Amino acid sequence: DSFLHYWAARVCSSYYFVSLLASVGESMTTQTALSHSESQSGDDTSFRSGFVTLVGRPNAGKSTLINAIMGKKVAITSDTAQTTRHRLRAVKTTDTFQLVLVDTPGIHKPHDALGQELNESAIQALDGIDVVAFLVDGTKPVGTGDEWVSRIIAPIKAKKVLVITKIDLIDQDTIDTQMEAASALADWDAKIQLSAISGEGVEFFLNKMASLLPVGPRWFPADMETDQPLEVVVAEFIREKILRSFYDEVPHAIGVVVDELEYVRRKDLERVFATIFVEHESQKGIIIGKRGAALKAIGQAARIDLEQLLGCRVYLDLHVKVKKNWRRDLNQIRRFGYGEGI
Repeated sequence: DSFLHYWAARVCSSYYFVSLLASVGESMTTQTALSHSESQSGDDTSFRSGFVTLVGRPNAGKSTLINAIMGKKVAITSDTAQTTRHRLRAVKTTDTFQLVLVDTPGIHKPHDALGQELNESAIQALDGIDVVAFLVDGTKPVGTGDEWVSRIIAPIKAKKVLVITKIDLIDQDTIDTQMEAASALADWDAKIQLSAISGEGVEFFLNKMASLLPVGPRWFPADMETDQPLEVVVAEFIREKILRSFYDEVPHAIGVVVDELEYVRRKDLERVFATIFVEHESQKGIIIGKRGAALKAIGQAARIDLEQLLGCRVYLDLHVKVKKNWRRDLNQIRRFGYGEGI
């Protein structure tokens, strides 16, 4: 399992994971990328590679599709809007193509600085890409939110693909209705219907995306699967458990920061120290729960995922702090690393 191998090597041994390209399309230099690609692809003129950005309204199924394509969880999921706060890149490499999938926050009408920053992150992810895949939730009527997203991607020169998601939850008549309504939003290079949960249409989506990519080199090592720093992955796995355990305003007010990672070799144990931030004292009480029961449950659920991720035992130390109205503070949002971060 190459994903676990990378992180296990990063944390559970003395070797540290080093990404050859720390930030694709942003911080890497053309010379470095070409040098690496030449060693990887040789004279192969049929190999295809490029970037595909997934966009759509919140809860359209972008992260779930990423996980289905990768065959493992690299992005957290929940029913809560704005679950995705980081722009994640997942790399799918086969013998014939390398597809860099960019998962973005759902594009929505922002109500605070956090929402505005997440929108900006999603829109910036459209720069310099080869394909934009517009995901439309098949269970919800096509509406003004979808129209807004379609207007944002309209001027993009990349190939445009319409994807109707969650078809396992609807009948064929509904699929046809959704496809017809969404088709009118733009001129599409391809139209696809799929279910990331059942797997129906996922392989077709993957192959279609590959066919739309230009001939090019392998930008990444063949066994690299994500560009996320370990601290971000750990924080997100913790936040996912909170999103799945609480409702109303509490999940939106949550921010998680990993303060320290410490590997104890003689015990084969990773010590994780993290802070959960909320906006109000009342929310702090909800997260902690009676006699700490709620916080303990969060920790137990997160630890299971973290031990699978890291390949060793995990001691998880969680604390809850109040950072009043942090979602309105752009500097604090970026310190948390949400949106574009710092």
